[in-house]
Amino acid sequence: MGKCLTRVLLLTVFCVTVWTMFLPAASRKADVIFIHGRIYQPPRQDAEQLDCANLPVGIPADSGIPCESHSYVEALAVKDGKVLAVGDTKAMLKLKDRHTNVVDLRGRFVLPGFNDAHLHLASGGFEKLNVDLVGTKSLTEMQEHIAERVKTAAPGEWIRGRGWDHTKWNSPTLPTREDLDAVTAGHPAIFTRVDGHICVVNTAALLAAALNKDSVDPPGGKIDRDGRGEPTGILREGARDAVDAVIPKVANSERRKAIELALAEAARRGLTSLQDNSGWQNFLVYEEIEREGKLSARITEWLAFTDSLEILEGERDHHPANDPMLRTGMLKGFLDGSLGSRTAALLAPYADDPKNYGLPQFDAMTLNHLTQERLAAGFQIGFHAIGDRGVQMALDAFADAMENARGGISPSSDLRLRVEHAQVTSFAQIERFAKFNVIASMQPNHLLTDMNWAEARLGTERAASSYAWRSFLEAGVPLAFGTDYPVEPLTPFRGLYAAVTRRNEEGTKEYFPEEKLTIDQAIAAYTSGAAFAEFAEKTKGELVPGKWADLVVLDRDITQIPPKEILGTKVLRTVVAGKTVYEAQ
Repeated sequence: MGKCLTRVLLLTVFCVTVWTMFLPAASRKADVIFIHGRIYQPPRQDAEQLDCANLPVGIPADSGIPCESHSYVEALAVKDGKVLAVGDTKAMLKLKDRHTNVVDLRGRFVLPGFNDAHLHLASGGFEKLNVDLVGTKSLTEMQEHIAERVKTAAPGEWIRGRGWDHTKWNSPTLPTREDLDAVTAGHPAIFTRVDGHICVVNTAALLAAALNKDSVDPPGGKIDRDGRGEPTGILREGARDAVDAVIPKVANSERRKAIELALAEAARRGLTSLQDNSGWQNFLVYEEIEREGKLSARITEWLAFTDSLEILEGERDHHPANDPMLRTGMLKGFLDGSLGSRTAALLAPYADDPKNYGLPQFDAMTLNHLTQERLAAGFQIGFHAIGDRGVQMALDAFADAMENARGGISPSSDLRLRVEHAQVTSFAQIERFAKFNVIASMQPNHLLTDMNWAEARLGTERAASSYAWRSFLEAGVPLAFGTDYPVEPLTPFRGLYAAVTRRNEEGTKEYFPEEKLTIDQAIAAYTSGAAFAEFAEKTKGELVPGKWADLVVLDRDITQIPPKEILGTKVLRTVVAGKTVYEAQ
């Protein structure tokens, strides 16, 4: 009798399941419905162009940039993590049943979840665990932070930290090993500049790494030296590798804690997708978090361009490529350094350092060979290139692979090639971006820091075509925006503000305003543009039926306020696949 009943129940479940599969889509009810909101819908391609002067946020009417008009819907229904329908509240409530969760937005503004197209998530988390030097206003303040950490350090423990920026100090002089020796009590110590391209170490760290007067600068790196030829403690680019090699490995528990802190910060900032450069060991922790059902953002992890094809293909095959929450993505290669550290590679010398052209990281032959080989193996490639020489190297490598039709690659191939940062460019280079369908993956928040010294570094002529967001768009080059966290804070609102104003946060300084964007263009670069850059435009980036219900609820409509007020925007709720991962108290 028991077996018979079991068979009947199983047959009933099977029949109901099959019947449900063939129900018309219109009869399916929503899991969640968001009502009474102002839900942003991007400008239609066929929308009439409006006069910029009539828009509350944008650029001067005489700038020549066409302004686009977005629209709103009032409500949104979610089924199986995707947008089922959008429309007015009354229509969406027809998709409700007794299992549906209804969220009243109470008139709040809703955007697609932000997709950060360039960040270093784990580094941001470790910054919270180690000595956080972001915002220090002087060497003395930096030393005070370090000394406080030393008080709780175990004997022989390495003291680590990140975030100092000497260009923001009253006396903008680089720190030295002696400055660290005074407060580290013999502990080996390393502190990375905010941009990640130079660091300062103390004498104990130099001894541990066997770096001394006789050490030779590595290719693409530089050891700063004093008048006697001794290392000052400043290590540029690859020169720090010798120190990194002797630092004890991070425990998995510490790695996990750092990542959890950074993920919580991302949710609090309205980020639902992260294009991340954190390294393979951190990717394995992301997998662990995902298996536990605790991953609160979609992560696409970049792989190291210089690793062997065998390693890269093994890492690509390690995790399902169709996992909507976690996957590997493009190969990230570094072609130069940063402007703040004067290691970005320039075609002409630095205007404020006439003997310095920066530090290119490759010779052309090696770069072109590796690029062609990896493209032929089916990898997307993105190059970190900040200076115009770095950008030239990237474009030349892409052109070499396509113009010679190596490995079946041609200009018509959908490769989604990327240049990360692309800060210093000529207008001729921007045209080459368009010719080879290269994406400009940029971080407008960098301008808020860099405008204090960028023109001095570059000279007026080069500066005029730097951070050239409008010129890229007008040339038909796709834009993808990110934060470069932890180089800059993990909030998209600073970037949105920078993009539409090109003014510092105090509003007292402006940087070549002809390169401003409209608010709609800036939002697109942080949402649909970023999705396009990772081959995901069909599944996310807009709140339309069929795409993931990733959204952020804000305390103000950033399209209808003075630009200065964008900086004060608060995230009220962050939603991934219809599920709330953050809600403000």
